[in-house]
Amino acid sequence: GAGKVIHTPCPKCRGNGSVRVQKKLSVSIPAGIDNGETVSLRSQGNAGKNGGPAGDLYVTVQVRPSPVFQREGTNIYTTSKLSFVQAALGTEIEVPTLDGNVSLNIPEGTQTGSVFRLRGKGVPSLRGGGRGDQYVTVDLETPRGLNTKQKELMRELSESLGEKVYEKADKPFGRKKKK
Repeated sequence: GAGKVIHTPCPKCRGNGSVRVQKKLSVSIPAGIDNGETVSLRSQGNAGKNGGPAGDLYVTVQVRPSPVFQREGTNIYTTSKLSFVQAALGTEIEVPTLDGNVSLNIPEGTQTGSVFRLRGKGVPSLRGGGRGDQYVTVDLETPRGLNTKQKELMRELSESLGEKVYEKADKPFGRKKKK
């Protein structure tokens, strides 16, 4: 179709003018790239026709999900567990970030579902302009397996707060013993 007849074709390319080869390339993935985004490598694609320049190679990135962080744009979301006492009295906890653990002050009276913002601890922006934020949601854990003394202390606290507490019955479902 090009108007040329190849009488003795090359044994490697069989007259096509190019040979298909596999090549390992090192690709620099920029910080902040998201799932489905593409990185282009100039002149690493197929050879050009009739001796023309090589094309570009496009690599589509797939980011593995993290068990700790959820991402939305440049912002990162995570959850931290707190005990009832830590939430009531306030504390300082260690929170994982992309750059390592940081301290987060939890004020007294913190409720479950409260969200705290860590400025500049999110994902770097690909187009410059800094980083996103990290949002930490606190989740309160209810203690289990309290001993008798701990239960009594919890009842005293409840009474001092004016709350009504369920008292465990001696007999399940109010049944009477058979004689």
